[in-house]
Amino acid sequence: MHTRPNTMPLRPSTTTSTGTSISTRDGVYLEFHNNSTAPRINSDVVLVDAIRKKYPSLHLTIIPASQCNFLKYAASGHASATPIGGDSPANENLNHRIYMAPVKRMDGGSGYLYDSVQFGKWMYKWEEKEYILYAINGSDGPYKSPMSYLLGSTPVGNDELLLAACRWQNSIHNSVLVFDGGYWQYSSQLWQSIQKADWEDVILDAEMKKSIIGEVTKFFSSKDRYKKLRVPWKRGVIFHGPPGNGKTISIKAMMHSLYDRDDPVPTLYVRSLASYGGPEYAISLIFSKARQMAPCFLVFEDLDSIVSDDVRSYFLNEVDGLQDNDGIMMVGSTNHLERLDPGISKRPSRFDRKYLFPDPNMEERVKYCEFWRRKLDDNEDIEFPEVLCKAIAGITKGFSFAYIQEAFVAALLAIANGDASSEEMKEGGPFWKQYEYKRCACKISNFEMMVKCKVDDEQDLGKFVLWREIKKVIKTLREELDVEKGVEGFACGYDCEKIAT
Repeated sequence: MHTRPNTMPLRPSTTTSTGTSISTRDGVYLEFHNNSTAPRINSDVVLVDAIRKKYPSLHLTIIPASQCNFLKYAASGHASATPIGGDSPANENLNHRIYMAPVKRMDGGSGYLYDSVQFGKWMYKWEEKEYILYAINGSDGPYKSPMSYLLGSTPVGNDELLLAACRWQNSIHNSVLVFDGGYWQYSSQLWQSIQKADWEDVILDAEMKKSIIGEVTKFFSSKDRYKKLRVPWKRGVIFHGPPGNGKTISIKAMMHSLYDRDDPVPTLYVRSLASYGGPEYAISLIFSKARQMAPCFLVFEDLDSIVSDDVRSYFLNEVDGLQDNDGIMMVGSTNHLERLDPGISKRPSRFDRKYLFPDPNMEERVKYCEFWRRKLDDNEDIEFPEVLCKAIAGITKGFSFAYIQEAFVAALLAIANGDASSEEMKEGGPFWKQYEYKRCACKISNFEMMVKCKVDDEQDLGKFVLWREIKKVIKTLREELDVEKGVEGFACGYDCEKIAT
């Protein structure tokens, strides 16, 4: 065991970059300097002794900065923090200047600089009371944990400030709590993405959308009703179905609507159970935070991959256990409902309702194409008449919303890159009336198909470059989809019964 020798010289002749002798500076900084350059057992003990010697009449409270960041609280406008010493050589604040790159370079941001405090001292004012605040990153071991040392006139005053700052830090601030990598973190990016999600833009069966919205919103407004009926105030919902059909956007739209309530409901978003303490520990952290934040919306992305057989019993214990889960509304999304243990997917009181998000029908595909038409409404380079919506919807039967989106994106990129060509649409070209001259997998004759699927002839759509390009992309995507589904032969893709006039 190493200790700091009592006879270690203080090296009074040593100077800093400002030319100030260390021996003439604040004794707390002197101890911090000496302790940081010598073997020690616990820096906290040394620093506490030094602070108490300097301010014997003040009461000291020590708080991990991760639990309560007084500087952020002051930056929010709730308090003020002024460095003691200002810009003079006596200012003993020690910072690491760090560059933070922009989240998205294409947004034109150049990033920004900020200070990572290693040793700082401030005059702190809150509600007409004055405090002295030290922030010191001097913990021992490979994982340094910055600590805050708060000095005030009374212990009660310290605790009042501490409670106010901690409550603010744990409230909603334009971010979403995300569990990933073994710990909770605030994600402003996810917050920004849900601000763009609106139920008006979610294309679903009208009755199902109404049911989902009612299911969740009524839950958070029915605490007294649950209590009166003497039943636990908790629910669970599963969104399932093939990928790309609106599960995620529906969850984001619900998150958005819950944040916009008069009594905002926070979301806790779980992406994985990866944790240094193992998945069982992660599950414990997740539900502990949910109980702390309740009422809350607890989201499990890809529930089947999160709750594997190895952790199923731990998960169910947290859901069904003796702990109070009142106010927790769980929603799990999955592309593979069959992979979920029946104890999760079929047991009442866990996930009570299940909503299937199937591939969109003809009406929903038309609405989705209309959504894209509105997006491109102000683009003068793309002709997108309303008639194209029905035509594109007609040749995308069996496609998910994600596949249709890919068709639009690929077609628009081809147009933007100048890859679009009119030669192939000439009579005899490879895509000239391609659907009329190939055998359709729906087993109707070429003549019958031509009668039912004569969209090109009736509307003369071949003159629109978007129609030409998107047909090529859809042809490729359909071949991929047919291989994936094991379909033999060529599928025309037209929703013949719906398009027939």
